[in-house]
Amino acid sequence: MKSVHLYGLVCIVLLSAGCSPVGLVAGAGASVGIASAQEGGFRGAVTDSAIQLKIADLYIRHSFDMYRKLSVIVKEGRVLITGSVPNADMRVDAIRLAWQADGVRQVLNEVTVDDGKSGGVTVTISDSLITSGIKTKLMLDKYVQSINYNVDTANGNVYLMGIAQDQKELDRVIDYARNTSHVKNVVNYVRLRYENPAAATEHTSN
Repeated sequence: MKSVHLYGLVCIVLLSAGCSPVGLVAGAGASVGIASAQEGGFRGAVTDSAIQLKIADLYIRHSFDMYRKLSVIVKEGRVLITGSVPNADMRVDAIRLAWQADGVRQVLNEVTVDDGKSGGVTVTISDSLITSGIKTKLMLDKYVQSINYNVDTANGNVYLMGIAQDQKELDRVIDYARNTSHVKNVVNYVRLRYENPAAATEHTSN
């Protein structure tokens, strides 16, 4: 029964990402395979997905503007929140709501208050290009297990999260991020495989 429930959660995640009903079965199968290959395995991936869905629901119920402006990454119960909000109260609410999701072990707050000078759509496009560029580099490097990394960019600041096999692999990942055009700063929340997740917070300036 538990395995059916876990599989159902994957389907929910796929639907929330915009999968069509026709592609749901194939997509779910692929997602199960990917989750199994990740550090932490299938159960860990499904738990993180459930946390992410719950936070998204909390944000939408509180303020759709909050949901639209913020990006949430969850790895091993560690929640990384990035993006810009119009005022300090929304920033506080975003962190408070994230803690309400069952299974959250740590909330990493990288939310900024927008002063109206961030550049709007132009900055968003630039951030997307930075993220996709770094992800492509990681996927093409045979010495990096890219499936274990999450990359997010906000206002030129790159946030890395995931699990590195060793320090050498992590250094390669950070180096790729640092040497990507238009990156202002790299913030590293990746933990080494043998580290305790709660002790894996490190800031690396570009």
